[in-house]
Amino acid sequence: MFTGRFGHTIDAKGRVSIPSRFREILSSSYSDERLIITSFVDPCLIAYPITEWRAFEQKIRSLPRFDPRVMQVKRVLISGATEVPIDKNGRVLIPPVLREFAGLKREVIWAGMVDTIEIWSKDNWERMFEKARGNIADLGGALGDLGL
Repeated sequence: MFTGRFGHTIDAKGRVSIPSRFREILSSSYSDERLIITSFVDPCLIAYPITEWRAFEQKIRSLPRFDPRVMQVKRVLISGATEVPIDKNGRVLIPPVLREFAGLKREVIWAGMVDTIEIWSKDNWERMFEKARGNIADLGGALGDLGL
């Protein structure tokens, strides 16, 4: 399970180190040296271990092919997905189009999201986090609505 937040820097070529805690989880629970990285709605990237991505693809395949909502998810999430290997130094190379989408410049935040990892620019993370903390009462209500 991916939990916690970690700051790292991204180099000029787009390489960024995966936090050591996340690398441990990837090697012990997933035994794969690759991630699928994609974008969706928020100005961040989502990194999936290959196993989690394959499970997600299976769910997408089971949905009605011509449902406009399913088509939109495929166009945004699936079409932007890129498989990236983890190098021997524990880094991934994030493609330019994904770096641009998420506004990744220098400082990057890796945020554990249970079965996926989000990758944020530090500035976008701080804006989102402050906004979320400002809506803490709404978040508490949403958790109650979800039965948590």
